[in-house]
Order: sequence, then C-alpha cells, then structure tokens
Amino acid sequence: MKDTTKIAVIGGTGKSGSYLVQELLKRKYNFKVLIRNPENFRITSLLMEVIVGDVSNLETVQSLIKGCDTVISCLGWGTPPSPNTIFSTATRNILQAMHDYGLRRYIVLSGLHVDTIYDQKSVKNSMATQWMYDHYPESTKDRQLEYETLVKSDSDWTLLRLPLIKLTEERHPLKVSLEDCLGDRISATDLAHFLIEQLERPSFIQKAPFLANP
Repeated sequence: MKDTTKIAVIGGTGKSGSYLVQELLKRKYNFKVLIRNPENFRITSLLMEVIVGDVSNLETVQSLIKGCDTVISCLGWGTPPSPNTIFSTATRNILQAMHDYGLRRYIVLSGLHVDTIYDQKSVKNSMATQWMYDHYPESTKDRQLEYETLVKSDSDWTLLRLPLIKLTEERHPLKVSLEDCLGDRISATDLAHFLIEQLERPSFIQKAPFLANP
C-alpha cells in the first residue's frame, strides 16, 4: 500500500504528530506535511514534502491535500496558540479540500471529552468532560462541533478520542472502545502505530473510538 498511497499530515510538529512522522518515515510512506512554523521542523527526507502555512487557510489546505489519498490530522493548539475555533475551522477546510480533490479517508485526533450518542462514560470520565467545559469552554465546544461536522459529512472519517498522550517509545497493549475511555494515558508510539494500522486495515469508518493503554 505504501508504494501507491500518499498521506497528508497536519500537526506534524506536535507531540503526537512528530511520532507519526517518524513512523511514516520508518515504513517508507510518501507524505506531505503542513508546517506552520518551519523553523521548528528539522527533518528532511525524499519521502516527505513540506508545505508551509496555516490549516485555517483553505488554499493552503488544498495545496497540502492535492495529490494525496488520505488525511491524518494531529492538530493541537500549537505555539503560539491557535484560536479556540481552530479545530472546526480546520475540519471544514479539510473536508472542502477533500471534496475538491476526490478524497474520502480522514483520520483526526481529539480528546475524551467529545461526546457521541453511543457513550457510556464512567463517572471519572464524565467528570473530566465537565472539567473541560468548565475550564476551556470555547475550545471544548469547538471539538464537539468538529465531531458533529464530521457526522454530517459523507467522508470516510475516523475520530480517535484520546486521554493524556505520553511521549515515549514504549509499547503497551491497547484498549479500544466506542463507549468509554479505558485508560488514563496512551503512548505516542502506540498511537502512531494505530494510526498507520487504520491506513492499512481501516476498521472504524465513520466512528469515534476511544483509544488508551490500560
């Protein structure tokens, strides 16, 4: 698959995106990566094309997605912080660009505070969700809007809901659930492997699974 697939990566300098970029290089995937601050990105490879710009700009996103087959977004707030509405803005632009170029597959990372109709969250995770609404109301609502935007689309999306990402190369078992987050952390390396697995063997089309190390 890697010989014919080209990936568009957003958030490649972040704590999860940087691990994904390294794993894509190890597996010899061709990909394009959108970088807002190129001075923070030191990696070079013939397998990778760097697009400099902001995901809030539709023309930039179109430039990134052109010629690709799949989009993976590891977008975070970044440095300096993006606006609180960056997540829904990014997804609208990505879905528009995907439509323009005939792409269907979109994988996006989010937090465990996003709610779906299938959830049966534990008391602990329900409290964590409320804590996010209490302390970061605008960005938390925007993450929910991002999910609702995906649900209304006809793309082959997968939204991964995650707990705290641990920056480590350690590997651990994974727990996947459509109803509740079954762990407090996830290894960034495990996450990168799972993302690539979804490229090679997609199993959560139009679903929003929780993913964690138990």
